[in-house]
Amino acid sequence: MNFEIEKAELLFDEFKAKSDKALEFVKSEYSVLRAGRANAKLLDKITADYYGTQTPLTQMANISSPEPRVLVINLWDKSALKNAEKAILAANIGVTPNNDGNVIRLIFPELNEERRRELVKTVKKLAEDCKVVVRNARRDVIEACKKLEKDKDISEDDLKLFEKEADDRTAKLIETADKLAKEKEADIMAV
Repeated sequence: MNFEIEKAELLFDEFKAKSDKALEFVKSEYSVLRAGRANAKLLDKITADYYGTQTPLTQMANISSPEPRVLVINLWDKSALKNAEKAILAANIGVTPNNDGNVIRLIFPELNEERRRELVKTVKKLAEDCKVVVRNARRDVIEACKKLEKDKDISEDDLKLFEKEADDRTAKLIETADKLAKEKEADIMAV
């Protein structure tokens, strides 16, 4: 929508920024959720002590997946194997690392039905949290527009137009969050 009122445009830019941030957060969380397959993104947030500095594993090693349920972490500096192994254990990702002196292997077990259902609940909770953020952003933009109308910066017709725009954007974003949740749920429940 092309806003002729600069204040309204700034409000909708802020609305878009908050909503996009919520969706990006959900996408990043979904990418880390295990669905019975090895996913290198699971290691993105894990850091290990490397010469006195907490360093992400992704910056210390090559991470590959030779099989669907196996991750191989090949550290460039073999002296850091023990620290990397400790960091993976401390991260509590549900897998015990196997260290053979050269590489660390993470073997992911098949998910059972109970664990799949727990993951689906997590997916739904993340989607609902995202929707709450979007609805709160919608509420904030509408309240700000009502204040602009009260201060006579915009007309009553503009207010109605802006409320409709906020509602339309909210509906699209909630639809996107639901779609992402359904896709992840299908991925998790696939045997």
